[in-house]
Amino acid sequence: MTKVLKIAIRNLTRYRRRTLLTLLLITLGLAFVLLFVSVTGSFKKLMIGQITDSFLGDVQIHRKGYVASIDNLPLHLNIKPEEAQKIRDLLDNTPDMVSYSERIKFGGMFSNFQQTSNIRVNGVYPEKEFATCPLLPARMVKGKRAVSALAPGKILVPELLARGLEIKIGDTVVVIATNRDGSVNGKTFEVSGILESVSGPGGRDGYIHILDAMEILRLEKLEVSEFAVNVREFHRVNELAADLWAKLSGMVNKQGKPRFEVHSWDRLSPFARVAQMIDLMTFFVKLMLIAIVLISILNVMIMAVYERVREIGTIAAIGTKPGRIMSLFLMEGLALGVSGSMMGTLLSVLTIWILNLSRITFSFGRQVGLVLAPTISAGEVVTACLLVIVIAVVASLQPAYMASKMEPVEALRHV
Repeated sequence: MTKVLKIAIRNLTRYRRRTLLTLLLITLGLAFVLLFVSVTGSFKKLMIGQITDSFLGDVQIHRKGYVASIDNLPLHLNIKPEEAQKIRDLLDNTPDMVSYSERIKFGGMFSNFQQTSNIRVNGVYPEKEFATCPLLPARMVKGKRAVSALAPGKILVPELLARGLEIKIGDTVVVIATNRDGSVNGKTFEVSGILESVSGPGGRDGYIHILDAMEILRLEKLEVSEFAVNVREFHRVNELAADLWAKLSGMVNKQGKPRFEVHSWDRLSPFARVAQMIDLMTFFVKLMLIAIVLISILNVMIMAVYERVREIGTIAAIGTKPGRIMSLFLMEGLALGVSGSMMGTLLSVLTIWILNLSRITFSFGRQVGLVLAPTISAGEVVTACLLVIVIAVVASLQPAYMASKMEPVEALRHV
């Protein structure tokens, strides 16, 4: 095998211009794919992080049927106090979880005593919410970015309402809501911060302390609309969601159906479709790489066969077996694939390093100044390189087979 490899490399060096051109195509193709995967992966990670770490969380737990009716924020589908305690106990014993936040969500009327508008209110424990959504303070365009901004009696107002009702930090406002029994209650608040929206100009989510939410809704005991969970390793989000669901599915209602439902972020946010499109584009770019390598290797090997017909006839006439001849051409394809993979990997790593030094910034929605930090995992590199090598060998099969089947007499007559 070593001798076959040496002969294959020698044959490639005999046609240096064509070999270098082929290697260049393979190198640039692989480098482009790895660079594309790293850049889009960085953008995808930042995009998802802006959503999950700003307001959504990685995983959410609700009472069965809540998500289907979430636009109405149904109070009758809140998680009862005793059920909420069981979920807390489960989450406290989940090692892959960083933190979780209990939320009471309800719709209400928001007024500055001169004008009135509607608002979606999130009652939260400030410490838990800031730990579960660490980018929430960064959304505050005005006000103190601290837990004290959500002390009892204070409210974080969405920028849309603040601008429309001309509300400033320190103003007094009132939130009015209809309770589950149909009665109406309200409470005055001091505006402690203005929140920019992640989802666009239509965002109407405000934040108050969970004790204030209980007071407005006249709840004697804490009922929870949802649990938002922050996962330690993001790539294990779906695994954690499945594990939580498996443990919670044993809690059933009178009809024998599960009481709760568990959703990962991609089942709750429309931005998940954007992430899927990025994955789809990456797949098609990899298909382009396959096409580049396949055509390049196939062209080189077919030309090598036609240019070396007499040579093939000579080695066949002296007793070289067809399998040996075939392995010679396959080894040439393998050498091209391995060499191109190595150079493509080095070029892509160098380019990624330069991009990280450049600290390119971009905007996502209303978030500006996000730094592009492309990275490439060892798994992606190994997969791409193996793909190139396998395609290089496969592309060599037909020319190698054609060479091995040549009749020595006819090959020697070739001019």
